[in-house]
Amino acid sequence: MPVQKAVVSAAIGLHARPAAEFVRAVTATGLPVSIRKAGIQGVDARSLLEVMTADFPFGCEVELSVPEESLSGTTRPEEIENALQVLAALLEAQGAAQGPSRVI
Repeated sequence: MPVQKAVVSAAIGLHARPAAEFVRAVTATGLPVSIRKAGIQGVDARSLLEVMTADFPFGCEVELSVPEESLSGTTRPEEIENALQVLAALLEAQGAAQGPSRVI
């Protein structure tokens, strides 16, 4: 099973806009990606509701994976690994895209 680790960098975690952006990117891959953190089973990363309910806060290390049994013979392992790397990079870049936080 291809696996890629990442750290959630969005200040609000995977909620609202960061979660929606991530789920759209996962869906665009066409792969059945799951996301998990320590202590919970993986959830379907194509589902906004499942991702937001699982609660992936800022700084949380997550594991992205694609179960081998769910893949067709037409998808090459390199394509899967590349897709997971792109998704991990997105999670780790979301904090930078938000800019500095403001305290009022």
